[in-house]
Amino acid sequence: MFIFSKKISSRRVANFKNNRRGLWSFYIFFALLCFTMPAEFIANDKPILVKQDNRYFFPTFVNYPETEFGGDFQTSADYRDPYVAELINEKGWMIWPIIPFSYKTINYNLKSPAPSPPNYENWLGTDDQARDVLARLIYGFRISIIFAFFLTISSSIIGIFIGAIQGFFGGITDLLGQRFLEIWSGIPVLYLIIIIGSIITPSFWSLLFLLLLFSWMTLVGLVRAEFLRARNFDYVKAARCLGMTNRRIMLKHILPNAMVSTITFLPFIMAASITTLTSLDFLGFGLPPGSPSLGELLNQGKNNLHAPWLGITGFITIGITLTLLVFIGEAFRDAFDPRKINL
Repeated sequence: MFIFSKKISSRRVANFKNNRRGLWSFYIFFALLCFTMPAEFIANDKPILVKQDNRYFFPTFVNYPETEFGGDFQTSADYRDPYVAELINEKGWMIWPIIPFSYKTINYNLKSPAPSPPNYENWLGTDDQARDVLARLIYGFRISIIFAFFLTISSSIIGIFIGAIQGFFGGITDLLGQRFLEIWSGIPVLYLIIIIGSIITPSFWSLLFLLLLFSWMTLVGLVRAEFLRARNFDYVKAARCLGMTNRRIMLKHILPNAMVSTITFLPFIMAASITTLTSLDFLGFGLPPGSPSLGELLNQGKNNLHAPWLGITGFITIGITLTLLVFIGEAFRDAFDPRKINL
């Protein structure tokens, strides 16, 4: 039976910390998450806080018209417009983010044609549409992590459920499940997404759903093997003799054991999800056009070889992200390795 105690938990934490590479990778990855999640407060073409005539405005959350600050138009205020900025600064002040550009902000004051090289205003330069690369990188990293997180959690839940059903009941259920997996895994996913992408414009959720249709198979084999192995253990037979239902046996006795090996795979699945999204965006079949994306940044680097900062930025970002996730996965593997836990 799966044993959970403070002693085992403390040893797992200690094993995780003993993997210094994985521990520091976790710290770095967590710091990147904390930096990019509030992206609107880090990189935005709207001030964080505006004060005018003893009134406070929060443009990040509320879309104010220009007339609110004494302008002439009912349209949304452009805080980068010198006229609007002068109206506000005459009777107040503005607090800007560190990077005064959003992922879609076009810089019309470039000193060289786009894509322009890095300078004091655009720290990583601009792309071929005069948009700040660093701002798009921050938003693109956040979207990639959120997308990979949802895809990893959703596919893991479905994969664990199907693998558990196959492994616990076995027989005809397992046979039919395996034949379905063989057929389903043979479908060319990339071609299917390209065909669907040519008919409709994929959005975040539709693309997530399409990839979820196939990514759930990753954990099925692992969970199925754990349930096949554990269903004949003595404590499972004893639970049956005591009249415990199959559902309770699966959830209370077998699933916790299967989760030990499953959890170690989650960082690797997340890394694969980021790679898949980046590949689709690079080919032009991912997120809608204009969305901040690491794959789109790589594609711009390919199309603008005379602007090496585009390709180098995208390559370094993806390389570091995947490396951190792999190292974190190795640390999780060491933490849950039963050979390193002495009861």
